[in-house]
Amino acid sequence: MKKTLIKFLALAGAALMATSAHAQTKVGVVDLKKVFDGYWRTKQADTQLKERAADFDKARNGLIEDYKKANEDFRKLIEAANDQAVAADERDKRKKDLEKKQADLKEQENSIRTFDQNSRQSLGEQQGRMRESVLRDIKGALEEKARGGGYQMVLDIAAVSANQTPVVMFTTLTGSENDLSDAVLKQLNANAPPEGAKPEEKKEEKKDK
Repeated sequence: MKKTLIKFLALAGAALMATSAHAQTKVGVVDLKKVFDGYWRTKQADTQLKERAADFDKARNGLIEDYKKANEDFRKLIEAANDQAVAADERDKRKKDLEKKQADLKEQENSIRTFDQNSRQSLGEQQGRMRESVLRDIKGALEEKARGGGYQMVLDIAAVSANQTPVVMFTTLTGSENDLSDAVLKQLNANAPPEGAKPEEKKEEKKDK
């Protein structure tokens, strides 16, 4: 009985070790920065953002030119209002015009500040939406490659901590069959538009309220 128990425990231990070895986690790596920067939709998004920023700059320059012209008119009104060669009634009228022009200038200054705030917010929101959309594509392609290769875990070797230090300090997997970066990038860029094609912004997905 004792020998049978020992034999059973030995067999159970061997089976447990075999199961443990078989269940070892297969780890892959990806350079997410490399994939993100090399994806054609990232480059397209950057082009769209630059074009929109240029449109905002053009509109802002128009507001600034209008403000400069109004400011020049304001300085001329100051000189006219202080002209002692004209009658007192005329000076009073000019001072009222000066006050109105000053109020207009303040309104223009506020308009420029509001425009700057709104344009920055709009660009930031567009950049955020595009980034989320690109990352969804990358995550989907990465999951497909990981499942197909039997990986239980994939580490981003480009990730940094809050202290701006690498999260993965050392790995021997880079450049090996465990590195999924090139495979994921190849899949993502398989349907890239022809070089020089005009970028078309992907329609935003409607969010469920």
